[in-house]
Amino acid sequence: MDSAIYVDGRRTESSDLAGIRSICRKRGGFAWIELVDPSKEEFASLSSEFDLPEMAVRGAIKAHHRPRLERYGDSFFVVLRTAHYLDKEERVEFGEIHIFLGEDFVVTVRHGEASSLAGVREALEGEPGFLSRGTGTVLWAVVDKVIDDYDPVIDGLENDVDEIEEEVFGGNAGVSRRIYELSREVLEFRRAAQPLAKVLEHLFEESYGVDREVVRRMRSVHEHVLRVSEQIDGFRELLSNILSVNLTLVSVEQNTAMQRQSAQVQKISAWAAIVAVPTLITGVYGMNFRYMPELNSYLGYPIALALMAAISGLLYLGFKRAGWL
Repeated sequence: MDSAIYVDGRRTESSDLAGIRSICRKRGGFAWIELVDPSKEEFASLSSEFDLPEMAVRGAIKAHHRPRLERYGDSFFVVLRTAHYLDKEERVEFGEIHIFLGEDFVVTVRHGEASSLAGVREALEGEPGFLSRGTGTVLWAVVDKVIDDYDPVIDGLENDVDEIEEEVFGGNAGVSRRIYELSREVLEFRRAAQPLAKVLEHLFEESYGVDREVVRRMRSVHEHVLRVSEQIDGFRELLSNILSVNLTLVSVEQNTAMQRQSAQVQKISAWAAIVAVPTLITGVYGMNFRYMPELNSYLGYPIALALMAAISGLLYLGFKRAGWL
């Protein structure tokens, strides 16, 4: 996207890659080259110009790396995970920035649209005194930008968690899927942010030769990373609790539904038993004879009716007392 040579903290010119390192050494400055999703062929000339480590180059061509810092002689390879919250889709988009850092060069390689470096170069060029301290200033500016872009993601996730809480206690049975999806995003965000604290701690070591002012600013960024990590851990714990509460509410609702269903079955069974008694009696005697029961009894018919009413009444009272009716 851009390439330039900086001498005493000031941009002197844009330059082609061929011979850019020799120009930097002659002028006593450093080169800063920005790339976006480069191919293997595009990276080849850059790799030979700055003598980049082959293993790091292979890793920089493709994304999907964890944040880390590796040292290759006098140069370093740094991997950063970027994050951007998409408001309309209510999800987090992730990307990566790979940084090759040497005494006289900085190469930044961006993968994905999650976090651009727009404005970083301009902001640094506005501080020539700080930029003159070397390539470590560029590393600080990029890391600071990445961490600053985490804040809107934190705000978006916090809003999503609040919405999920309302859905859970509002009785939305389909919220479990959203809880799971948000938990995965929080876990991915944690993988992006948490290892970055270790990367910055390595930069604090004097053996890396980073300028003291850069280290001071890095410590501020390190504290910012720790705060972000604490907030992410808070989201994980809160989502875990919300999921437990949701499962409990779903279980209670299912038990209530089963109890209602069981009560309906008991009620139907009770009425069926009550109706079965007169049906049984009338079925035995047929109720088509002149005198019933025992055929010749004048009181047979009223006795049969009384017997049916008495037994049905006793059954009704028994079921009523048992709570079936």
